[in-house]
Amino acid sequence: MDAPSTSSSSTSGAPLHTVAVIGLGTMGAGIAEVLAVAGREVIGIDISERAAAHAVAALEASTARAVRRERLTEGERADALARFRTCTDLQAAADADLVIEVAPESYEVKQQIFRALDGIVRPDAILATGTNALSVTRLAAESARPERVLGLHFFNPAPAMKLVEVVSSVLTAPAAVATVTELATALGKEPVAVGDRPGFVADGLLFGYLNQAAAMYEAKYASREDIDAAMRLGCGLPMGPLALLDLIGVDTARTVLDAMYAESRDRLHAPAPILKQLSEAGLTGRKAGRGFYTYAEADSGEVVRDALTPVEGARQVRGREVRAVGVAGSGTMASGIAEVFAKAGYDVVLAARSEEKAVTAKTRIAKSLSRSVDKGRMTAESAAKTLDRITPSGSYEAFADVDLALEAVAEDLEVKRQLFATLDKICKPGAVLATTTSSLPVVACARATSRPGDVIGLHFFNPAPAMKLVEVVRTVLTTDEVHATARELCATIKKHPVDCGDRAGFIVNALLFPYLNNAIKMVQEHYASLDDIDAAMKLGGGYPMGPFELLDVVGLDVSLAIEKVLHREFREPGLAPAPLLEHLVAAGCLGRKTGRGFREYARR
Repeated sequence: MDAPSTSSSSTSGAPLHTVAVIGLGTMGAGIAEVLAVAGREVIGIDISERAAAHAVAALEASTARAVRRERLTEGERADALARFRTCTDLQAAADADLVIEVAPESYEVKQQIFRALDGIVRPDAILATGTNALSVTRLAAESARPERVLGLHFFNPAPAMKLVEVVSSVLTAPAAVATVTELATALGKEPVAVGDRPGFVADGLLFGYLNQAAAMYEAKYASREDIDAAMRLGCGLPMGPLALLDLIGVDTARTVLDAMYAESRDRLHAPAPILKQLSEAGLTGRKAGRGFYTYAEADSGEVVRDALTPVEGARQVRGREVRAVGVAGSGTMASGIAEVFAKAGYDVVLAARSEEKAVTAKTRIAKSLSRSVDKGRMTAESAAKTLDRITPSGSYEAFADVDLALEAVAEDLEVKRQLFATLDKICKPGAVLATTTSSLPVVACARATSRPGDVIGLHFFNPAPAMKLVEVVRTVLTTDEVHATARELCATIKKHPVDCGDRAGFIVNALLFPYLNNAIKMVQEHYASLDDIDAAMKLGGGYPMGPFELLDVVGLDVSLAIEKVLHREFREPGLAPAPLLEHLVAAGCLGRKTGRGFREYARR
């Protein structure tokens, strides 16, 4: 299955037919496979004969699977295997058009390789480093041909991941960048051009987020299971951050973060102490059989129980009985939550500031149920019964007999405090009072009542009928019984509860919005384009949306408000909202809802 060779031109130099890959660990072997299957002659070089043999076996196994899945023919497989040869001597790179170094993340190791290659490879050969943390410029300076040195950062697993970051230093010749970019495209990858700074785009954003998750776990703010579930279910990510750290390697993450911090001096990039502790204890993740989680064996992805694994049914406190639910508000979130409870069989009072608003909200629910019927997710009879359980009201007095009163009104603390003071007077003794706030202090709502122990946060995610996650936020005053009630309710309405304390951002927003803010700073500093950053995070990180797509959907004003809350609470300079975000909000460019945010949208 020979792929067409890259074309030669005055701007991009000679085509890259023969490629040497130095370092045949997981990443090196994956890159070699991509090249061999795409028709390149590949020379795999590793000082370990065992690693070289493992790379050959990996290629044999992978191409055999491809034949079974009819992605390759037997002939194409045989050709790919014939194009891959291994050896233990750098001299084998003498005939290579391109050398890709994927050695351990150590300046000393990589510089030694680059110095040795100067006396081996042809003058016109391009030298690429696969580093994701070290300075390409510093490595290039060690070479006698710095204009031919660049970064070529594949993502793991290389055969599956589409993104390749092509990293140029101030010394790199444009022709070398163009040639390697053409190769990446010919390999079926999506090349993104980036400058030389630790982490580049994808890892530069990803590792700051992973570091914050590690720090959150180290502070015992939430369990490892809840942190990971929150980011998977709340953001649609393929893996939670702590499981991802185990996959990447805790020691690798620490190395990347050290490099990022050395350049940025941003405390958010300073490796969380737990990363050092785990690394030095040899608990480096899946490859060691233990990291944040414990695995069946080294290099296994099977998580097994350990001393930190939650015990099912360990909770002793029983919750209160809930039969009727009151939902305050008439917006999308309020109607979505009312629909969720009504579907689960609860009688729901949907109260707004006027009867008209409440009826409009119920009409919105009727349309949502109708769509579910059209899609075959429920019967027309079930939809009718669900709608009948919802009673609209223009007065909160209708909450007199509910067992749970849940507010989903404007994200304004004074508005919420006034509502809680009202609910305190109306709701019967023993009723649970809950707020859906995503960023405001739950305890401030609790203190507006005479029964703060009955108040808890239940942060649903939008759209509530579809999103499985609920952050259960207990304050220092919330009783065990009310907390148990909240968790039992989540199980009844088929949501996944995660426990967290009453601090700004809870789990999801506290990890998500600093990541979004850092993406804005990248654009602000002209490091990368909106499109390249969005592509990098979707293709390299498995994110369902790029950061700028997400910001425009959430709303820039909402995002700015959350950033300000996080900055005010944690006092970290790195959490200060990016000036570009503040400027766009001041200009009225709030995202999709105004037709313009980071991008422009067609008016409906």
